[in-house]
Amino acid sequence: MAAGGGGAVGGAGWRLPGRVLELVFSYLELRELRSCALVCRLWHHVLHGDENSEVWRSLAARSLAEEALRTDILCNVPTYKGKVRAFQHAFSTNDCSRNVYIKKNGFTLHRNPIAQSTDGARTKIGFSEGRHAWEVWWEGPLGTVAVIGIATKRAPMQCQGYVALLGSDDQSWGWNLVDNNLLHNGEVNGSFPQCNNAPKYQIGERIRVILDMEDKTLAFERGYEFLGVAFRGLPKACLYPAVSAVYGNTEVTLVYLGKPLDG
Repeated sequence: MAAGGGGAVGGAGWRLPGRVLELVFSYLELRELRSCALVCRLWHHVLHGDENSEVWRSLAARSLAEEALRTDILCNVPTYKGKVRAFQHAFSTNDCSRNVYIKKNGFTLHRNPIAQSTDGARTKIGFSEGRHAWEVWWEGPLGTVAVIGIATKRAPMQCQGYVALLGSDDQSWGWNLVDNNLLHNGEVNGSFPQCNNAPKYQIGERIRVILDMEDKTLAFERGYEFLGVAFRGLPKACLYPAVSAVYGNTEVTLVYLGKPLDG
């Protein structure tokens, strides 16, 4: 390696003990950590070998609200690296209806009591490839319409009246938890899950959403019970986890889990 400032740091840095590197990395932000992981195998291993290392504990403490870390919001995200990733995939404060806001915990949407309005939100990051899972649950009344699903960037996040906003056009796909209807392109695509006397959604119940961009499908689980594939033939586009709500002061939480576990 050539002599010089960058070479000297790089040459010495890769030989440092893993524990020392871990302490140094614990002061860096996520963008810097991503760059460090590309330097060499040792640095990559130090960063990604232990998802509960001091690096990820420190970053989680700096990035996430105390409420998110001390309550059960992230109870199904077992590692600190996973918690940081979940925050990166949480609701966007800049891509939601003007009638909602994201609470300080970073994961929960609160809908203001605005009459004759349907209001939604998308996450910060969408997906055009891979397999992804996230949890959604209502922490207040559903009202007449409460929809979970996915949307492109072109799908509206607010409209007049109380309607199923997700699924109202060809840019979104949704499951209305109130009447168990699947919605897309302004039409009902049947009931879901496809069984007799399907149980109604209970407030606080976590629904797991599974998006497979390889098979172009969207599926749902409830209480670790696979409910089936709801939508097939999804487009080759960037699709975002999304919700829409109508009830005043209701709250909806969304937590990204990562790659789904098969079984």
